[in-house]
Amino acid sequence: MRSIGHFIGGREVKGTSGRTADVFEPMTGEVQAKVALATKAELRAAVENAKAAQPAWAATNPQRRVRVLMKFLELVARDNEALAELLAREHGKTIPDARGDILRGVEVVEFALGIPHLMKGEYTEGAGPQIDLYSIRQPLGVVAGITPFNFPAMIPMWKFAPAIACGNAFILKPSERDPGVPMKLAELMLEAGLPPGILNVVNGDKEAVDAILDDPDISAVGFVGSSSIAQYIYERAAAAGKRCQCFGGAKNHMIVMPDADMDQAVDALVGASYGAAGERCMAVSVAVPVGKTTADRLMEKLIPRVENLKIGPSTDPSADYGPLVTQAALDRVRNYVEIGIKEGAKLAVDGRGFKMQGYENGFYMGGCLFDNVTKDMRIYKEEIFGPVLSVVRAHDFDEALRLPSEHEYGNGVAIFTRDGDSAREFAAKVNVGMVGINVPIPVPVAYFSFGGWKRSGFGDLNQYGTDSVRFYTKTKTVTARWPSGVKEGADFAMPTS
Repeated sequence: MRSIGHFIGGREVKGTSGRTADVFEPMTGEVQAKVALATKAELRAAVENAKAAQPAWAATNPQRRVRVLMKFLELVARDNEALAELLAREHGKTIPDARGDILRGVEVVEFALGIPHLMKGEYTEGAGPQIDLYSIRQPLGVVAGITPFNFPAMIPMWKFAPAIACGNAFILKPSERDPGVPMKLAELMLEAGLPPGILNVVNGDKEAVDAILDDPDISAVGFVGSSSIAQYIYERAAAAGKRCQCFGGAKNHMIVMPDADMDQAVDALVGASYGAAGERCMAVSVAVPVGKTTADRLMEKLIPRVENLKIGPSTDPSADYGPLVTQAALDRVRNYVEIGIKEGAKLAVDGRGFKMQGYENGFYMGGCLFDNVTKDMRIYKEEIFGPVLSVVRAHDFDEALRLPSEHEYGNGVAIFTRDGDSAREFAAKVNVGMVGINVPIPVPVAYFSFGGWKRSGFGDLNQYGTDSVRFYTKTKTVTARWPSGVKEGADFAMPTS
């Protein structure tokens, strides 16, 4: 059985805490590895390595830093299939989905190649008498990222690529459920020429998280996970004087207008709701058809599609989705289905009895579809994070607009319509951070930014894009004067131009 330690100072080291967590193979339900859970002392060792290595890395000119990322991209392309297979084996998502996980992370690394331009400051000649004014961006020092199980390649790259490109050293605390790919990414960064200590991976649980939040030498923390933990991390890190960028849960709605192309809408719903077994923070978990006729048409087409979803092992290229990540995750989703039934929602498709032949101990669940869900139900209010779609019927456009706008989460939302006026009004008025128009999962491309509102996001800046450069750097403004030899007396008034 594999033993997974930590990656500190440019090499993998064994854990010393004596505590480990099981890493399951979701396809079979078997334990495939043991991952070490770090102590505060082990986290501190990573910080010391990072702190020692960072000044020389920051002094390396940005073009040379970028060349390391360029080489890293070559190595990821070389090892892409092996990374996808490892990711699928630990997470449970299908290999094609795993490739997408890697690619969306790669796109942010590609964006970070522009750091020589993105870190440029501003300059004004003659801002005052013989005075020039300029600003420069400098790295923060040692920064950290705490990333979730559902995107073990993408989100670590979202975090460490811009941070390292800006000249920081990075401490990554990935999910202990699927740590294999983050460890491999650190190895590839080292192979690409990154100096030892600039990227460290510390595996662990809450003890490691709290050590990151309390460590005086870590200047900034980024997090993706549930909203309750995001708020905890944000508050504790902020209290310690750190910059915080924390993203939480979601309840993403998809509005289906009466004029929508219903076949297109159903295709979008099925893929966005059930892909990756619903374990995506941008998964559509609420469909909102507008009007009874629209709702009836939607359900008529949706039910057979959900009933005929192909669930299979991660290695099956024809599977629509694979197992959930752990038995605990499976039990949690099943419990929510029971809650929905008790609350009075109509379970139009029940996938709880699904068993995968030959993989009876795997963490599989068929697609579930609820109709007649109301906004007071827990299955509407809370994030389920599984292959469960709730249909909430809206009487008109205004009600459909209010539902996502008034929900406590505000990550993503979509509207399907042929009416440009409705789409424009919806995009302008909806109280949600990311909006799709005939696009079910509106994850922005890497040169924009990703971020939800309300309880989906804590902090002032979004992930990746130019916001990441602002997050991982601090601005220094220099006012310079070179007197031409004219001698002046002291001036006690407030300086002006």
